[in-house]
Amino acid sequence: MLTFNSAHTITEIPNATYADLTAQRMTSSEPTVFRGLVRDWPLVGAAKASPEQAKDYLQQWSNDNPVQAFEAPNEVNGRFFYNDNLDGFNFSPKNTTVNQILDEILATLDAPSPPSVYLGSASINHILPGMREHNDIPQLQNIPLVSIWAGTQSRIAAHFDVPDNLACCIAGKRRFTLFPPDQLDNLYIGPLDYTPAGQPASLVDFYQPDFQRFPKFQQAIEHCSIVELSPGDAIYIPSMWWHHVEGLQPFNILINYWWRQVPNFMGTPLDALNHAILSIRDLPEAQRDSWRNMFEHYVFSQPDTEHIPASKKGVLAPLNETTARQLRASLINKLNN
Repeated sequence: MLTFNSAHTITEIPNATYADLTAQRMTSSEPTVFRGLVRDWPLVGAAKASPEQAKDYLQQWSNDNPVQAFEAPNEVNGRFFYNDNLDGFNFSPKNTTVNQILDEILATLDAPSPPSVYLGSASINHILPGMREHNDIPQLQNIPLVSIWAGTQSRIAAHFDVPDNLACCIAGKRRFTLFPPDQLDNLYIGPLDYTPAGQPASLVDFYQPDFQRFPKFQQAIEHCSIVELSPGDAIYIPSMWWHHVEGLQPFNILINYWWRQVPNFMGTPLDALNHAILSIRDLPEAQRDSWRNMFEHYVFSQPDTEHIPASKKGVLAPLNETTARQLRASLINKLNN
C-alpha cells in the first residue's frame, strides 16, 4: 500500500456522460475524473460479470498479431522496475499474443504465489480489430492511438507522457498518484535513455519511500493527488503530468486514448530536449546563459517580428506542414554531417 495520503483533490464529474467531455475539459492543464463514463461498454459489463467473461469478450475480437508482454517473479510485488543496481530490469519481456497473455493472467488467479504478468500499451487497432465499433467514445473515434493494458496486480513508476491521456478502467481497480509538471526536481527521475518502459521514471518506491536518499520527495507529496478508478470510470491526465499507476486486483484491464493538441507535423519535444543535451548542456556557463536567453526569446515567448518582411520570416512565422517539413529536412542534414 501507499505510505502517504493525497494532499489535493481532483475534480470529479459524477455519473459522467460523453457530453461531459467538453473541449475545455479535454484541453485543460488540470486532471479530471469522469465517474461511470464508459459504464455502458459491453466490455465493461463482461468484466463486471467475471474475469473469464472479460477474456471471452476480448478473444472474440482478437487475432494472432504479436504483442510484447512482461513477466516478473512474485517477490517484486508487481513493481515492474529496474533491478537493484540499475544496470538491468526486474522483469523479462516475452513475445506473445493477446489470447495467450489473457489465458496466462487468468491461470494466475488462484495460484498461491503467482508471477506478475503485464501487457502494456498494445494497440487495439492492431490486436483487437473491430472491438472499438462497440466500445468507443464518440468524440475520440478518430483518435488512432488507443491502447489496452492488462495484467495481474502491478505498479508502474511515476512517469509523464507527452500526449494528453484519457484512461478508462475496464476491469479491476486502478490507483493513480499524480503530480503536476513542476514537481520534476522532487521526483528523482532516473535515466532519460535507459528506462523500464520508454519514458523516464521516478526512482522512488512509493510503497517504501527512502526519505534519506530522496529527501525532496516529501515536497512532492505535498503536491500529489491520489484517485482510485472502478470499472467504467475514466481519468483525463494532461500532457506532462507525472503519474504512478497501480493495478490493484488480480485481474486488471485499462484502455486509454492518447492525443496531442497540435498538428501531427509538429515534432516531439523530447527530441528537442535530447538535441539540447547534445549541443547546449555542456557549453561554458556564459554561452549556456546566452542560449537560455535565445530559447526564452524565440521559443517560450512571442518575439516581435514586425521588422521582418512576411515572405522572409521563415520558421519565425507560425509553423505549417510545409515549413515543418523543410525544418525537419534541414535538421536531418545537419545531424547527419
